[in-house]
Amino acid sequence: MLTRRNSTLTTFVSKFLAINRSQNVCAFLQVRDCRLVSLLDLALEKEYVRGKIADFLNHLISIGVAGFRLDAAKHMWPGDIKAILNKLQNLNTKWFPSGTKPFIFQEVIDLGGEAISVNEYLGNGRVTEFKYGAKLGNVIRKWNGEKMSYLRNWGEGWAFMPSDRALVFVDNHDNQRGHGAGGAAILTFFDSRMYKMGVGFMLAHPYGFTRVMSSFRWTRNFVNGKDVNDWIGPPRNSDGSTKPVSLNPDTTCAGDWVCEHRWRQIKNMVIFRNVVDGQPFSNWWDNASNQIAFGRGNKGFIVFNNDDWHMDVTLKTGLPAGTYCDVISGQKENGRCTGIQISVGSDSSARFQISNTAEDPFVAIHVNAKL
Repeated sequence: MLTRRNSTLTTFVSKFLAINRSQNVCAFLQVRDCRLVSLLDLALEKEYVRGKIADFLNHLISIGVAGFRLDAAKHMWPGDIKAILNKLQNLNTKWFPSGTKPFIFQEVIDLGGEAISVNEYLGNGRVTEFKYGAKLGNVIRKWNGEKMSYLRNWGEGWAFMPSDRALVFVDNHDNQRGHGAGGAAILTFFDSRMYKMGVGFMLAHPYGFTRVMSSFRWTRNFVNGKDVNDWIGPPRNSDGSTKPVSLNPDTTCAGDWVCEHRWRQIKNMVIFRNVVDGQPFSNWWDNASNQIAFGRGNKGFIVFNNDDWHMDVTLKTGLPAGTYCDVISGQKENGRCTGIQISVGSDSSARFQISNTAEDPFVAIHVNAKL
């Protein structure tokens, strides 16, 4: 039987009537008003409870916190969330410009066709776009007939939420372990070659606000298709305490600390994204299969070869003429390239040769990596 925690009949009825009658009323009430597994609910409809939560968040803001992820927002009424967020102060001017609001994003799992939609939460801040990682994983794995050439209209064209509301990621702490949404299509560090392509594409493409994952390794043990070790926590000492993160000479993490954000390819693509910020999506090219390329205005250009054959093409990049360092195979250091060099001609064209057997079958160049 459905029960309502600490609620007045008036509140219950008003929320009930607010529901679109064409949708599954029982699902709305069960997801938002019943307990999430064994977790207790807070009476978010009560002003006292809202005030206590806002007081705590404002304390965090006062000591320098810049924003909040709202876990399991799908299991809370959007109006209750909005009432709490309306009580939040601006960020502390000791560290942030005057008038800066905290960054908010809400975890709402919606792969489409569900009773509760991400659209109900867009007015409160950014919302997790779980379809992003699931569909991109299918494309890069080349499952179900998907091809990278289909990514030309990536974003809203794939029935995603508006870009200025979306929080996007290739994987997260849940679905990399088979929890939550996406299933086997989700790319993780265990599939490092495809994973780097997926994260590289995400950071180069303008859709959404991107989040980069940083993980630790565990030993997977599949029984009937399920990883029974999906509960394992971070590297730990014999007394159960978490081991400190140790670094290799190249600044990547050692031991079972994965630290994807420190991988050269991903770190350099974060830089790429910052360099091309605000630039339009441009100069798309594809071979009608799994070789694609696109630019970001006159600031950056990226090329992928996810086909089973060698790639050798000359493409218009939109970049000024000059010699550029590929930031995937290496980077610009002390006035030289540690990896591949790409020459861009006076007509902005450049030749790209990418082996289908390369560990990193993509190339990225940007104006800050120009010699």
